[in-house]
Amino acid sequence: MTRTVYVNGDYLPEDQAKVSIFDRGFLMADGVYEVTSVLGGKLVDFGGHAKRLQRSLDALEMRNPLDEAEWLEVHRQLVARNGIDEGMIYLQVTRGNPGDRDFAYPPADLPPTVVLFTQSKPGLADNPVAKAGIKVISIPDIRWGRRDIKTVQLLYPAMGKMMAKKAGVDDAWFTEDGFVTEGTSNNAYIVKGSRIITRALSSDILHGITRAAVLRFAREAQMEVEERNFSIAEAIRRMRPSSPRPRPS
Repeated sequence: MTRTVYVNGDYLPEDQAKVSIFDRGFLMADGVYEVTSVLGGKLVDFGGHAKRLQRSLDALEMRNPLDEAEWLEVHRQLVARNGIDEGMIYLQVTRGNPGDRDFAYPPADLPPTVVLFTQSKPGLADNPVAKAGIKVISIPDIRWGRRDIKTVQLLYPAMGKMMAKKAGVDDAWFTEDGFVTEGTSNNAYIVKGSRIITRALSSDILHGITRAAVLRFAREAQMEVEERNFSIAEAIRRMRPSSPRPRPS
């Protein structure tokens, strides 16, 4: 079955989808993206992704080509046309094709490039990794300072995943000034008993949609939530099993 994708207003078979070589997303990573999960054929936290998309576009002075209702319709059409039950929808908006390469922004009325596609991921809701856990290494965080903008500049996170693979583990946590910022494609937490610790929102980390849901559910479950910096050493210390207390004689 040929996958149907969305490119600049058209639903197309994936082998017919084309973007110009002069597109600024291709030449300069001048674009933003979002990934919305699909469970049971339904979009998860779509509203949060739509708001973060707008925030990223505003930060880069890019116009939003669709309103929220139009974005929602495109997402629903792709879920239906591709028969997605569990999976995700990738959305990307770039500053468009100015017809040549130039560092200066093109005119503001240049049409942006809009691309969406689906990926089917059966078993997404019952991933065994969630129960077994993963192993991580730590690597220096040398990314640019606006990590809160969800740009398509993903080279260093990809390198981080390869560093982890070469080390025989699953992923990597970025560290800066002695503290964990986030994972290569996820926010980082310490969870111990009824306490959850994660870095506070700032330009240092992505404002994760899943992060917001996790912290909301944690508070509803009356867990203690601490939004603050933590180090690798603290994460290791808190993850060790507690020593048994001596029994009274």
